Amino acid sequence: MNAAPASARNDRAGVVDAAMRVLAENGVPGLSMRRIADVLDVQVSALYWHFPNKQTLLAAVSERIVALADEAPDAAPDLAAIATTLRERLLAQRDGAELVSSSLALGLLELPSRTRLEAAALAAGLDEASAGIAADTVVHYVIGYTFHEQQRMHAAVVGAADASVDLAPAQIADSGDTFDAGLAMVVAGVRAAAGAHPGEGIASRSR
Repeated sequence: MNAAPASARNDRAGVVDAAMRVLAENGVPGLSMRRIADVLDVQVSALYWHFPNKQTLLAAVSERIVALADEAPDAAPDLAAIATTLRERLLAQRDGAELVSSSLALGLLELPSRTRLEAAALAAGLDEASAGIAADTVVHYVIGYTFHEQQRMHAAVVGAADASVDLAPAQIADSGDTFDAGLAMVVAGVRAAAGAHPGEGIASRSR
């Protein structure tokens, strides 16, 4: 077997590190293979030694963004806490929600938070099918809310928003309160569904 060319010997983690840097500096629109290769001082072709195409590389970046911190193995799953942590991780990276949403839509990303959300929904009393629906609903709320939040933040920074739209810093800062209020409604709905008909899930009642 031929050895990898010297230009291809950056490991996968190093390529993802470079992609994270490009994302932070340029956002999703500027996250090109050329820019990533320039950071590593290699030819673009070297990136394909580790990733067959751009989408799989972006999925690896998405995986890095949503990776969960180490938690105590006996930590009780909590819908609101898991959702809040996911939002914080998306907000920590420029255009994080947009990139993660794209990778999920293409089926290239397993979201750790979704697995924990499903476990929390099961613990609340939902059946397996309904717990999956609940987890997906929370994920869609968090990513959708955060995507718009990041878009508004970017528009405020670059002055790209319509002048009639109020994007005052105070309003953007208060978005966390609005997120929490909406999340509380979603979580209350999951708990109500679990408690309304014990042993019978949302999926079975919708038939």
